[in-house]
Amino acid sequence: MPINYLRGFTAPERTDVTNRRLGRSLAFVAGAANAGGFLAVGQYTSHMSGIVSSLADNAVLGEAGLFVSGLSSLFSFLVGAAASAILINWGRRRNLRSIYATPLAIEAILLLCFGLLGSNLEHHRVLFVPATVCVLCFVMGLQNAMITKISRSEIRTTHVTGLVTDVGIELGKMLYWNSPSIAGEGAVRADKQKLALLGSLLLSFIAGGVAGAVGFKYLGFIASVPLAIVLLTLAVVPLVDDVRGVRC
Repeated sequence: MPINYLRGFTAPERTDVTNRRLGRSLAFVAGAANAGGFLAVGQYTSHMSGIVSSLADNAVLGEAGLFVSGLSSLFSFLVGAAASAILINWGRRRNLRSIYATPLAIEAILLLCFGLLGSNLEHHRVLFVPATVCVLCFVMGLQNAMITKISRSEIRTTHVTGLVTDVGIELGKMLYWNSPSIAGEGAVRADKQKLALLGSLLLSFIAGGVAGAVGFKYLGFIASVPLAIVLLTLAVVPLVDDVRGVRC
């Protein structure tokens, strides 16, 4: 049934199947928001490694404005992750069905505002660009913390460094030649199920990046509206369940 299928994305009851289905969807959204956001404001916002490195560079070079901008981005991502944890724990203590849906709904609303208001605010770039970067970093922190908690740290969706590393590890295991058994040592075996998950997350992020770049190139800021609709679709059923008082 479609309603039950949608409910499974963010319902409190979790399985490996629903976690992976949600992870792939969010990796696509993150890739699209990251690539589209770069075309909008000239900065990637889904991963903090580059931002932290730029903080060090700009501190040494004496670029105070860029240093403050990077610090604001880092702080926004951190606040987004903290907000996600607060929302999830608040919902869990109240036995809500929407404990995981609420962060996604907030992410959707922020992306919707970005898409609908971005083109009207673009001429105020001095204020618009820093604010947009902070909003997108907040959104990425919010999303990454949610999927991290929901999957017990198995899945992350907003950056691919860890994904590529883990894919390389599993490929290394797969290619390893097991010589005759050594006493006390088992054969090296790749976790093919994990490799399939990591590969699908990586491909989803790439596909989202292509879609986000193409969408923003030809449609502008409005290209983020479909991303908001996707997130609302994933979140809406548990939210409605809470409004109706459903405790199934």
